[in-house]
Amino acid sequence: MPTSKNTMMAIRLHEHGGPEVLRHEEVPIPEPGPGEVLVRVHAVGINPPDWYLRNGLTKVPGETGPTVSLPVIPGTDMSGVVAAVAEGVDDFAVGDEVFGLLRFPGFRGSAYAEYVAAPASDLALKPTGVDHVQAAGAPMAGLTAWQFLIELGHDHPSTFQAAPHRPTSLDADTTVLVNGAAGGVGHFALQLAKWKGAHVIAVASGAHEAFLTKELGADQFIDYTKRRPEELVHDVDLVLDTVGGPDSRRLLRTLKRGGAQFPVFPGNFDDEEIAKLGVTVSGTQVRSNGAQLAELGRLLDVGTIRVAIDSTFSLAEAQAAHERAARGHIRGKIALTVI
Repeated sequence: MPTSKNTMMAIRLHEHGGPEVLRHEEVPIPEPGPGEVLVRVHAVGINPPDWYLRNGLTKVPGETGPTVSLPVIPGTDMSGVVAAVAEGVDDFAVGDEVFGLLRFPGFRGSAYAEYVAAPASDLALKPTGVDHVQAAGAPMAGLTAWQFLIELGHDHPSTFQAAPHRPTSLDADTTVLVNGAAGGVGHFALQLAKWKGAHVIAVASGAHEAFLTKELGADQFIDYTKRRPEELVHDVDLVLDTVGGPDSRRLLRTLKRGGAQFPVFPGNFDDEEIAKLGVTVSGTQVRSNGAQLAELGRLLDVGTIRVAIDSTFSLAEAQAAHERAARGHIRGKIALTVI
């Protein structure tokens, strides 16, 4: 709870560095502006941009907006209860349970706090079928998978390519390979592809096999620590690569002619190789979208998809949460509990 009527506890960065620079301290409760609501935060989702900001990145690549200045409250994903509504908001009322990806792309979400001023357009009603921790784990990872695979939902040009991203139609005749299938984006992508009826090949370490096949319904599993996917599968329609890095281009060899690879993290691809293989490579930058989040929420509510929670930490333990993230091999999402 806030230490006084007008203050709250939050995590702030006063300098860039390792997890130790995350400070738990008392700050003023924000005032929601026009089109915003004040949310009493119950849980926060941890995402890679949080540690990018902590490490010193203050502007999302390709965005023209101003960089953030220190001190800053990190975080974009949260779930909570509307505490106040400013002018210009008609869709939410005090007491509504909501979740959202706030002000992304950008580093002004300020979600690591007991209260946050959130644009109403970035929010959706929290599905009643999931708790606040699960809801807080859904927005960025879920919307990334949704905008890559289902519907882009915006006309903003991509930072990394000239052509707009276009999701591939998914149905029973489609084979999708998800690299990094146990992670945040990966486990949503697997479930969304299955929802559309696709045959899904999940690539992860062997520790996640039962989770991905028995719990999430992957049709085939490849343990990347034992075999390389490009040695085992071919004629895939779509590769969604949530891992990235210099090895991403080797997955092109799994595709059929006319297939596509969607790298969540931009990789180093050779245009001549892409042309020779007769495939395409396309990506996009996830953006806040309350309407899409509401659609995702409906699937969460009825159990069509689920949020896997790797681990939870209290708000005051944000440093430990970032240390957990740095160890990798995350199954689903890491969350901070505020209430």
